[in-house]
Amino acid sequence: MSTSTSVPLQSEIPPARAIILTRRLSDRVFRGVVTAGGFVSLIVLGLIALFLASRSIDIFKTFGFGFITEFKWDSGDPDNGIPPVLGIGAMLIGTIVTAVVGLVIALPVSVGMALFLEYYMPIRLKKSLTMVIDLMAAIPSVIFGLWGFFVLMPHAIYWAKLLHKYFGWIPFLDVQAPIFERSPFIAGLILSIMIIPIVTSISREVFSQVPLDRIQAAYALGATRWTMIKAVVLPFGSSGIAGGAMLGLGRAMGETVAVYLVLNLYFQPNFQVLFSAGGSVASMIVTKFGEAGQLELQGLMAAGLVLFIVTLIINFLSNIIVKRTSRTGN
Repeated sequence: MSTSTSVPLQSEIPPARAIILTRRLSDRVFRGVVTAGGFVSLIVLGLIALFLASRSIDIFKTFGFGFITEFKWDSGDPDNGIPPVLGIGAMLIGTIVTAVVGLVIALPVSVGMALFLEYYMPIRLKKSLTMVIDLMAAIPSVIFGLWGFFVLMPHAIYWAKLLHKYFGWIPFLDVQAPIFERSPFIAGLILSIMIIPIVTSISREVFSQVPLDRIQAAYALGATRWTMIKAVVLPFGSSGIAGGAMLGLGRAMGETVAVYLVLNLYFQPNFQVLFSAGGSVASMIVTKFGEAGQLELQGLMAAGLVLFIVTLIINFLSNIIVKRTSRTGN
């Protein structure tokens, strides 16, 4: 038996494609626009920092490091010889407490939603639900604040009473007096709802980059879907989850209007999250700005500079963690 192989004619062979080494005009234009946008953002960020620093340098010269550690805000009375005392120590503590409460509530919900979207949600519904979660990040903070004040707060007060009743032996769940309105717990609930879209989006992006061969290897060894998630997905995405959590923490620390509407301003450190006292740097700026004199205005600028630096550092570290996870998969 003879076999014959068909040799393609020369006319049937497509011509070789020319390799273009120079960038097209459209690529150069797009690259220029994106680069210019990045530099503009960097310049605006630097100008904001320069403006805050120039307006607040006298405060740091006058009060020094005590401006950050002092737990009192009093403009004083120069006519009667009472010196001013300006400090944001209590507000910094309140900012951290409310942000941590929000993160503790939002993190498990966000990770669960990311896992559900990536490994359990039917494909035909995945895009719609993802779009809804992403749209939550576009809702103005004042809407969250008003909804929290009129709708969430009455229910949250009841939840706070239950937590105090059954877990009041835990120091940070104890209260000095049975007053649960406008507490760090309620502010943390609002912040948790606001940062859920951020943490969910980053976690889902990290989970989508899990190598397929590891997933298939886990299934080949007889693992169930949940076992595969515990053994492969969560270890792979742990750093990305941490980065997303830090990014959400930065957003929560800088939130202003929503916290202002649901939290009492109290210039004493308060670690009892259920008690109606607290505050944050951003809400303090909103509260004091309208009635502030020249010295207090400079103090508010200095407070904004401190908050600006803290949130910038947190966001910078979170971006480093997320990018490192995306490159290495560790």
